[in-house]
Amino acid sequence: MKMPLFIWLLLVFFAIQCNNTSDNKVIRQKPGKNDLTDLNRYFVQKDRERIQNYIERKNLQMKESSTGLWYYISKEGTGNFFSDNDKISINYVCSLLDGTECYNSEKLGPKEFIIGKSDIEAGLNEGLRLLKPGGEAIFILPPFLAYGLVGDGKSIPSRSILVYNIKIRNGN
Repeated sequence: MKMPLFIWLLLVFFAIQCNNTSDNKVIRQKPGKNDLTDLNRYFVQKDRERIQNYIERKNLQMKESSTGLWYYISKEGTGNFFSDNDKISINYVCSLLDGTECYNSEKLGPKEFIIGKSDIEAGLNEGLRLLKPGGEAIFILPPFLAYGLVGDGKSIPSRSILVYNIKIRNGN
């Protein structure tokens, strides 16, 4: 029995494909520690560039701490700097770099907590230690000093850079 040419070519094609499937398998490896470290460095650098662009656009005179917190103290306040166990109350506006407001004390009421003991963002905890009662400041928190990879599950998306405008109401 004679096969038509196109059926013969079709069988040859399938035979070749079946023999090549083992060669075409993609081997997936888990990312190693170096890969994750490099990726983290990349994200930190990109976030830093985004923050610097924001500061330039807004013409802010900010300083960067050794941890990566950006801050501008607009009003010094009086007395001693805040430290661990000080009770503090602040008025604030928390927004994203694009201006989207996440939280605001006018709507939610002042934020009250104890420095070093409360569950607040690491960058905010650090920044408040730069202030005295009555002080005012702008803090820019990169994701690793804010809510990181997950966001807060409400208004702050994953990997968000936060801008806090802070006014100290009182402190002990």
